[in-house]
Amino acid sequence: MLGPSDGRPLVLLHGFGASSDHWRHNAAPLAAAGFQVYGLDLIGFGRSEQPGHQRQRPIDNRLWARQLTAFLEQVVQASAQQPAVLVGNSLGGLTALTAAVLRPELVAAVAAAPLPDPALMQPLPLRRPRFWRRLRRPFVVAAMRLLPLGLLVPVISRTALIRLGLQGAYHRSIRHDRELHQLIAAPARRPTAARALRAMSIGMALRPRGATAPALLERLAALPQAMPLLLLWGRQDRFVPLLIGERLQQQHAWLELQVIEESGHCPHDETPEAFHQVLLSWLDRNLDAHIRC
Repeated sequence: MLGPSDGRPLVLLHGFGASSDHWRHNAAPLAAAGFQVYGLDLIGFGRSEQPGHQRQRPIDNRLWARQLTAFLEQVVQASAQQPAVLVGNSLGGLTALTAAVLRPELVAAVAAAPLPDPALMQPLPLRRPRFWRRLRRPFVVAAMRLLPLGLLVPVISRTALIRLGLQGAYHRSIRHDRELHQLIAAPARRPTAARALRAMSIGMALRPRGATAPALLERLAALPQAMPLLLLWGRQDRFVPLLIGERLQQQHAWLELQVIEESGHCPHDETPEAFHQVLLSWLDRNLDAHIRC
């Protein structure tokens, strides 16, 4: 934890394949702004456990949200009187949104930079009968088990392939950023990394409709007390195009979209000064008197 002990708690949530170390340029400045800053490694990433697939415990954004809410209660000691700000990059943004829907009394505001979900690329699906999901499950599990992840993950994490994939998340060149390469590669080199990747791929593919971003946004909008939501998008994001953020703003006029120039999928790391300026200005405007401590 960084920052004053009496500051508003703020939890940083990393994206897919990353860890809390990816907030290397953000934790100290946010603490200097008066926040009590925490970082969390989501299950399957960073230094957290990397479990395999279990039908009764799917690894998806619902599990990560439950991990987060437990962290808020047990470590951060967030409460209705002292709710926390959640700031997430990519998958971390989806996790923050999910947690805000599950336990809104623990959350003061959510910032997602950006908000990813394949479901955002298509209309909200109709509810399918339970038997359809039961039929689909074995095919998804079998397909994922056929992928040679046990061979691919070690090769990718130990060769230039990881740099090529990581470059897609950035607008600027990261060729000489050895610290970034190491913080992404190290968790992928753990012996349990491949099984965790398989488990979360299965879990995310088999999520129910209610766990997708479109459904979660509808539930957040329906809360009795409005929850401030900020979407931060890098204009040059190649993973989750800005068009998705613009569409979300049109569909949900209550949320705010801010675009960060000269930035890709990781604006917090690529353009931290602009990221902090936008985030802190938004928090100053949206942590209103009835939400403040």
